[in-house]
Amino acid sequence: MNNIAIYPGSFDPITNGHIDLVRRASKIFDKVIVGITQNISKPSFLGIDDRIMSATIALQEIKNIEVLKFDKLLVDFANEHNASVILRGLRAVSDFEYEFQLSGMNKHLNNNIETLFMTPAEQYANISSSLVREILLLGGDISTFVPNSVEDLLKNSI
Repeated sequence: MNNIAIYPGSFDPITNGHIDLVRRASKIFDKVIVGITQNISKPSFLGIDDRIMSATIALQEIKNIEVLKFDKLLVDFANEHNASVILRGLRAVSDFEYEFQLSGMNKHLNNNIETLFMTPAEQYANISSSLVREILLLGGDISTFVPNSVEDLLKNSI
């Protein structure tokens, strides 16, 4: 039996914190699917194709991962790919309440799916995609927060 996990998100952009979580999860699971979706609550900075391309490049050295787009319920996407675990990152206590709600709703929608919360490595605990975008737009240095390929893509997008 394959042990497959889905790590969902908008990854707008993918950060070194996301990459760290995927790298660590790839040691636990047979396969990790990075599921990239559009957050319907907010407009995206990068288009979905750019987000998929940048994640694919940033994660290319990790062999047991796959980067896929999805536009359906997460539990349906997980079921479609035979994944039994949804990975979620928790940077701070403030993330927990929202993630706990999502976890409960996903469990209600599909009782066979478990949610695994992972905390970031200390050096990535304060990185978020929205902060990276804000720093970029205000002319700050984002080189320690994202891979070079993502930094280049972001700089060419503004």
